[in-house]
Amino acid sequence: MMKAMVYNKYGTTNVLNLKEIEIPALKQNEVLVKIHAVSVNSWDWDLLRGRPFLSRLGGLFKPKYKILGADIAGRVEAIGRDVSHISVGDEVFGDLSWCGWGGFAEYVNVHEQALSLKPPSMTFEEAAAIPQAGVLALQGLRDRGQIQKAKKVLINGAGGGVGTFALQIAKMYGAEVTCVDSEKKLDTLKSIGADHVIDYNEEDFTKKGQYYDMILDVVGNRSIFDYKRVLNPNGTYVMIGGSMSLILQLLLLGPMINKNESKKMAILAHKPNKDDQDLLKELFMTGKLVPVIDRRYSLSQVPEAIRYLGEGHAKGKLVVCVVNSEN
Repeated sequence: MMKAMVYNKYGTTNVLNLKEIEIPALKQNEVLVKIHAVSVNSWDWDLLRGRPFLSRLGGLFKPKYKILGADIAGRVEAIGRDVSHISVGDEVFGDLSWCGWGGFAEYVNVHEQALSLKPPSMTFEEAAAIPQAGVLALQGLRDRGQIQKAKKVLINGAGGGVGTFALQIAKMYGAEVTCVDSEKKLDTLKSIGADHVIDYNEEDFTKKGQYYDMILDVVGNRSIFDYKRVLNPNGTYVMIGGSMSLILQLLLLGPMINKNESKKMAILAHKPNKDDQDLLKELFMTGKLVPVIDRRYSLSQVPEAIRYLGEGHAKGKLVVCVVNSEN
């Protein structure tokens, strides 16, 4: 038996319940991981509420997965017969969003291809903070944004998990980075390398007369025309998260802009990638990338953690410490 934070219907954090449930049977290509830490992502907030509507694609009227939590770190307790690259006792971390979720629990069965080996110098909390947010930041900047040295980059919603990774990665590429978020997050952003910061409550970055070679948008709270207006010629806008109305604008109008203008408007689809996960691990080990962890919670405090993130308070990542915490 194991403890897990379970939900059976869409709603707010009051539908989450800590329960004793059976440990699922291990499949032949899976490993059983004793979870030490798991981080909270915006997807947990969206899937809990069933909003925006796209988050219900896996279950229209009730959630497909009963246990949220995608980014885990822990120790391997058992392996399936077809597992070849992971051994019992290995310390691992990874993103489970493509293979079943289940991170807000004491144990989880994971496809071996989702997992990277955790280096000894990395804590379980740091490892759990990296996978989804770090990979989204890397893919948004490198793959969709094609970031280059000496370019001007703006990160909208820079103070959360994706944004704090994106800032550090953009600086590695030699970019000049402007970060937009609330005033309470700006000192944190300055401390990890932001060249310029903007408090969105005091200034509108779309009306400052500043132009950017790339915009990485984590919150998607403006219109497509606002973003296009502040892009330099040949500039690129990449949406990672945001409103359904902006998604529709990008799907309907983005192709027209991309065809007729030198500016590019794109949506980044989440693609968990073990190679990118391993690259982020290497950057951590060389001291070039540091997870920013705002708060730590116990397993019983998962509702509080998800609520804190959903209300937009998190400065960097929120981590649930499953082992050595009050469950």
